[in-house]
Amino acid sequence: MKKIRFMDLSFRDGFQSVLGARVKTADFLPALKAAVEAGTTYIEIGGGARFQSPYFYCQEDAFESMDTCRQAVGPDVNLQTLARGINVVGLMSQPSDIIKLHAVLFKKHGITTIRNFDALNDVRNLEYSGRCIVEAGLKHQIAITLMGLPPGMDTQAHTAAFYVDRLKAILKAEIPFHSLAFKDASGTCTPRVIFETVREARRLLPADVEIQFHTHDTAGTGVACNLAAIEGGADVIDVTMAPLSGGTCAPDILTMWHALKGSDYTLDIDYEKYFKAEEVFHECMERYFIPPEAKETNPLITLSPMPGGALTANTQMMRDQKCFDKYPLVIKAMREVVERGGFGTSVTPVSQFYFQQAFNNVMLGPWKKIADGYGKMVLGYFGHTPSAPDPEIVAIAAEQLGLKPTSEDPRLLNDANPKLGAKAATAKLVEAGLPVTDENIFIVACCSEGKSDKGLDFLKGIRPLGIRYREEAPAKETPKASVETSTSATSAAAAPKAASGPSAYDVTVDGVTYRVQVAPAGSHGAAPRITDIQPAHAAAPAHAAAPAATRQGAEIKAPMPGTVLRVMASVSDTVKNGDTLVIIEAMKMEQEIKATRDGQVLAVEVNVGDTVDSDQVVAVVG
Repeated sequence: MKKIRFMDLSFRDGFQSVLGARVKTADFLPALKAAVEAGTTYIEIGGGARFQSPYFYCQEDAFESMDTCRQAVGPDVNLQTLARGINVVGLMSQPSDIIKLHAVLFKKHGITTIRNFDALNDVRNLEYSGRCIVEAGLKHQIAITLMGLPPGMDTQAHTAAFYVDRLKAILKAEIPFHSLAFKDASGTCTPRVIFETVREARRLLPADVEIQFHTHDTAGTGVACNLAAIEGGADVIDVTMAPLSGGTCAPDILTMWHALKGSDYTLDIDYEKYFKAEEVFHECMERYFIPPEAKETNPLITLSPMPGGALTANTQMMRDQKCFDKYPLVIKAMREVVERGGFGTSVTPVSQFYFQQAFNNVMLGPWKKIADGYGKMVLGYFGHTPSAPDPEIVAIAAEQLGLKPTSEDPRLLNDANPKLGAKAATAKLVEAGLPVTDENIFIVACCSEGKSDKGLDFLKGIRPLGIRYREEAPAKETPKASVETSTSATSAAAAPKAASGPSAYDVTVDGVTYRVQVAPAGSHGAAPRITDIQPAHAAAPAHAAAPAATRQGAEIKAPMPGTVLRVMASVSDTVKNGDTLVIIEAMKMEQEIKATRDGQVLAVEVNVGDTVDSDQVVAVVG
């Protein structure tokens, strides 16, 4: 009987696929320890969205989390993270120095293995990143990404022959790797294609190179696909523990153990021990809101392949921005977006590009607004798509983004971009007065999307909490920092202002109130310190509306739901038609809201952090 090894996805892909990766480390540590006590020796622990989300939503440092997890499991457990080729842990592709730094730092912080994939299956994107992983002393698991297509789509991609061709290209490029994974993030590849692909890969590879298979149960076929991979020759499968298993995540470990009973294969586990481990995991997760769509099988996914890891992250953002009712329309719109975009595999970052473009097509009209990532993908800035994108979409993207199509190696293009890389990140740290460490450089480089510098904000102490707890179990209160001032005043009172985040305080000295920004300790050498002091009135909203009698003018409305990221104009400013007044963020995209006429700003109706609806008035220009 062949013993099938397994990797537990609960603490990375489980969190991403079900909870948008928004989980605090302390909350899951008991379950992590319980899994190891039950016999688990191979665990996915970080990378992917579990690198960015701690900074964006959890008020935590991802490197510190990795250190904590390594300490919890001991030195012998194989801890694996997920990397996106030259995109490493973000949506943006990176230059060579950041790609190399990624491998060095993850080795430093306790990681054993990195699974390395490219959503376009462009071998160029795996070659340099893979060599960096091996040179850093890590195990390199190279991956080929899979996806099933709806009937009638005309492409040679995403067949067994296509995947085998990608493996042959990897072997020809002589990329060093220790194991091979086939990764189906959307759970849409058919069991037959999986069987044929794995069987041929087993024939091509040396016997000592393990083949690992990864799928999700979003379409309800996860167990069947795992069985097909095992029959084809896979040595390792990916599983999850309840309550995160099934649905948008992988099949449950106990389910797979049951499915293999009476066959020539076994997971060789102690059922009772894992039953108890899952009980501990249930207790750890009971405070968290689990979206219902995360636990459902959805046959529509076979027509619009949306991976579990992106599905719930996006539905949670749609809930935040009060447009969740549009979710079915966005999923439906994805079919055309995938087909006309060149059939890149629907896995991060491409899945996010698909969702963003489908969202734009639903909210603004078909192809009226090209999402930045989607546009750059069809233009070639992320590599070669499996099939040629629709020429009409390429032309629209080129016009809207002001870029020409390219066939150049995207990593080399990034190397030539002075706005990217360690040097650019260092300049930002120096300007902000923050310690220049390898960790901080990487955080700044990989946690910036578009004009947003969320990684830098985190290091400055701006750390919003975006975890969704059940209503009946309110979130734990964030510890309140103290503020000390050197003054001859007889008294000084400091009270945190919730609306401004945990690092903003009103401090009253000699009867005068000041707004004080404090950067807390714990961010790779940053000691607690005051970063800014302004009179309190300067921190208050300065966008008061003009009197009603003077508000006769053009109402400037939001074109889609979103969160106000920046307010670019103030009451009484003189503006011209086309000037940007407000910038909102929707689905990780920035949308500029512009004046529709020349004139004077009579009112600004929103403040940073506000959630706006479609057609909501954000400003008045007269």
